Amino acid sequence: MSGIELAAWSFPVLLLLIFIRIPIGLAMLLCGLGGAWVIYGSADPILNQLKQVTYSTFSNYNLSVIPLFLLMGQFAALGGLSQALFKAAEAWIGHRKGGVAMAAVGACAGFGAICGSSLATAATMGQVALPELKRAGYAGGISTAALAAGGTLGILIPPSVVLVIYAILTEQNIAKLFLAAFVPGLLAALGYMIVIAIYARLRPNEVGSMPPMPMKERWSATAKVWPVLVIFVAVVGGIYTGLFTPTEGAAIGAFGTGLAAWFAGGLNRKTLLGAVLGTAMATGMIFMIVLGAGLYNTFLALSQLPQETAQLVAGSGLSPWLVLVGILVIYVVLGCFMDSLSMILLTIPVFFPIVTVLDFGLTPEEFAIWFGILVLIVVEVGLITPPVGMNLFVINSMAKDIPIMHTYRAVLPFVASDMIRTAILVAFPAITLFLLRI
Repeated sequence: MSGIELAAWSFPVLLLLIFIRIPIGLAMLLCGLGGAWVIYGSADPILNQLKQVTYSTFSNYNLSVIPLFLLMGQFAALGGLSQALFKAAEAWIGHRKGGVAMAAVGACAGFGAICGSSLATAATMGQVALPELKRAGYAGGISTAALAAGGTLGILIPPSVVLVIYAILTEQNIAKLFLAAFVPGLLAALGYMIVIAIYARLRPNEVGSMPPMPMKERWSATAKVWPVLVIFVAVVGGIYTGLFTPTEGAAIGAFGTGLAAWFAGGLNRKTLLGAVLGTAMATGMIFMIVLGAGLYNTFLALSQLPQETAQLVAGSGLSPWLVLVGILVIYVVLGCFMDSLSMILLTIPVFFPIVTVLDFGLTPEEFAIWFGILVLIVVEVGLITPPVGMNLFVINSMAKDIPIMHTYRAVLPFVASDMIRTAILVAFPAITLFLLRI
C-alpha cells in the first residue's frame, strides 16, 4: 500500500475511533503514530518523531495565548459580566416582541469579546438567560435555539482561541485575523436577531416580552458593562496597534477581568483556585488535541497526500470557487460531530495547501485571512446543525424539560441565516477584508 493510499484509509479509521468515543486527541495521535510506523517500518523513527513534534509544538510561544484567554473567560463568568451584559441588553430591547431572545444573542456577542470559546459562551449565557426567557413566556424551542446560535459568537467575535490556532498553522498575523473576524461576527449577531424578529411575527404565541424599563434603570444597567468594553478595547486594540503582542494582550485581558471579578465580589481564594483548575483542565484537553493533530499531520506530510492532492486539484481545471464551496460543505458536515478546534487542526494542513494554489484575485495574505474567517464560520454552523450539533446538546443539557426535537426545529432558521451570511461573504471577500484595507 502506497503512502497516499494509507493516508486516505486513515481518515475513515480516525472517524471510527471518534464514533466509538475515543477522545479526538488520542485518536489522531494513534492514527499518526500507526501510519508513520507503517511508512517507516520501524519504531525507532517514531519515538524520535514523538520527541521532536512534542517539543516543537509546545515550545511555540503563541500557544501561551490559549490558557490566558481561557482564564479570562473564567474570570468574566465569576465577575458576573455575563449577567450584566444580558441585563443591559434586556433593559433596552426586552420589551419588544422577541426582545429578550435578541438580548440573549447580544449578550452572547458581548461575552464572546472576552471569552473566545463557543461552548463556554453557550453554557455561561444559558445559565443566565434561560430562566429569564422562561419567565418572559418564551416557548422552549426558540429559547434553546437562540442561545445555541448565540453561543457560536464566542469564537466569531474576537478574541478567539480557534483563530489563534489557525494563525499558528498558516503562519498568519493574529491581530489581522481578529480584526477581519469583527465584521462577520457582527453580521452573525444581526442575522440571528433578524431571525428572532421574523419568528416572533410568524409565531407570536411562542415569543414573549418584558415590561418596559424606566430610562434611569436602562442607563444604570448599561453602566455595569463598562469593564467588558474597556477589556475588549484594551486587548484587541492593543494587539492590532502593536502596543503589545497577542500573548501580552491576553495577559492584560486576564488581569483586567480578574480585577473586575474581584471588585464584583466573585473572585476570592476559593473561586480563584476553581478558575485556575478549570483553565488547566481545558488547556490540557486542547493541548492534547494539538499534539495528536501535530503527529497525525506529520504522518500525512510523510505520505505526500496534501502535496499530491494540491497538484491534482491545480491540474484538474475545476473552478476555484467550486473547490472552495466543496471544502466549506465538508466543514459543515464535520461540524455536526466534531468540535471546531479538532476540525481546524485536522483539516487545515490538508486543505490549506490545496486552496493556496488556486487564484481568487487576492494577495496570499488576504486570501489566507479570508479563508480562515470562512472556515471559522462554517465550522460554527456545524455546531448548531441537527442532529449532532454540540451547542444544541450543551444548551439542552441545561434545559432538560425541553425536548431536543423542539430545539432542532427552532434552530433551522438560524442555520439558514448562517448559510445566507456565508454565501454573501464568499461572494464578496471585501466585506471580510474591509477593516484591513482602510
